[in-house]
Amino acid sequence: MFHAYHHHRRAFVGHSHHRNSRYEAFDDFYNNPNATADGASTQLSSCGNVSASESLTNYTQSVDEFLSDIRDATPKTSNLYVASIKQIASENATVYAIAQCAENINPAFCGTCMSTAYNKLTECLPRTEGRFFDMVCFARYSETPFFNVNQTIDIANLLKGQHSSKLATIVGAIGGVVLLFLIIVVWSLYRRQKNSKKTEQEDLKGTLNYSYKDLQLATNNFSEENILGKGGFGEVFKAIIDDKNVVAVKKLEIRHAKEKEEYENEVKLISNIHHRNLLRLLGWSREGSNLLLVLEYMANGSLDRFLWGSKRGTLDWNQRYEIIIGIAKGLVHLHNEFHIKIIHRDIKSSNILLSDDFKAKIADFGLARLQPDDETHVDTKFAGTLGYAAPEYARHGVLSDKVDTYSFGIVILEIISGRKCTDMNSERPSMEYLLEHAWKLYEKKVHIKFIDETLDLNQYEQEHAVKIIEIALLCTQSPVSKRPTMSDVVLMLQDGQSLGERNLTRPTFVHNQDRRIHIGSRKVI
Repeated sequence: MFHAYHHHRRAFVGHSHHRNSRYEAFDDFYNNPNATADGASTQLSSCGNVSASESLTNYTQSVDEFLSDIRDATPKTSNLYVASIKQIASENATVYAIAQCAENINPAFCGTCMSTAYNKLTECLPRTEGRFFDMVCFARYSETPFFNVNQTIDIANLLKGQHSSKLATIVGAIGGVVLLFLIIVVWSLYRRQKNSKKTEQEDLKGTLNYSYKDLQLATNNFSEENILGKGGFGEVFKAIIDDKNVVAVKKLEIRHAKEKEEYENEVKLISNIHHRNLLRLLGWSREGSNLLLVLEYMANGSLDRFLWGSKRGTLDWNQRYEIIIGIAKGLVHLHNEFHIKIIHRDIKSSNILLSDDFKAKIADFGLARLQPDDETHVDTKFAGTLGYAAPEYARHGVLSDKVDTYSFGIVILEIISGRKCTDMNSERPSMEYLLEHAWKLYEKKVHIKFIDETLDLNQYEQEHAVKIIEIALLCTQSPVSKRPTMSDVVLMLQDGQSLGERNLTRPTFVHNQDRRIHIGSRKVI
């Protein structure tokens, strides 16, 4: 995990691995999105707009040497983290730099990533700020302070002997390679003898690398009786590893390069994310075109089967509310508590999985994208599921964290009504989908009629559900600026507050069959 270098970043929260030996058929476990990911790289770099005001040559040389030291020192620290400050007296400047690699990876891999970061950051010189991000490492320098002085690390001792003779460097490098090779051989033999079920290779992802044959055995040769779900992407199987641990194995059918990139994107993202409301990646396997993810096994499958599927009507109000809160907290973690903003961009009921005690976890990060802190949105090709996708994204490819907020609002409406977002209102022949139906009931102040008829709510629960319907409509407003952040949504959900007197803007209704757009607004008191 990356160091919480921003003072407002909270520590990651661990979560338990729910184990259950039951077998159930989950028809919609990991549904395939209705569109293909654009396969964009997860590597990002950016430079500031201001150049050094003094001697550009001296400044460039001094900062280059500083970044070189950061590059060399980071893989040598115990936690692969460095923060340092350098005074450039001749230029009357102070430069702050920070770097870190993902936890549990081999220092050699960290060094490789830091070399890439160094090359990208030096391209920014003589500008006074640069950033680099990859799923393996992060680095930044700036003349503007962005961490506390007490967070710095003395890197002088780490760099002793660093600038010795070229011959010593070569000999040391060769010796290091030989030593590393011997360590890997001994460790591999030890692991194979101790546990033939898996090999723990410290790959770029920092997770277990299972052999394809072991997973084939654990799923009974990917047998039909172990299938948890099917989709256009492939299949998900129930598997038992180490003779006792129940997991889900996601087997992808790779037909072109974009699907391979989507797989790699999902591995890189979720291997670095740990939160009680985000599905945990336990391991992976890549052998030719055979691409597998080993994930937590969620005993109750996907949320949609409890709303309009085989288990419809079995969730009580308290369970639905806790699921809503759980999804919201998972999104807050993606948007605000990671070292860079992650947009899921395919939040929907079939991508929400439920544990044996009905705790919600967001799954399927194959379409996730990164949004740099200094950008309000990302322009990209649409990839997601119509009905859940925000109008500005579905029509124009304008992607921001508010796209997830919109999708979350739609999922709330599904949870409260027990109806799918693309189902048309059955009360009258019309083109009203779920969002438009909810809005019209809200306009008439009768949105209590929107609540799932299978729920038997007392007066307090009815009032609570009505307030959350209003929060859902707040999340789906247009324009984008009207939508709250997910952090604000969590506060509203926990406080149970009513919107009161507020300018609620009418949502933009996207009709998927003919892609008609209806836009309007009114003041609601």
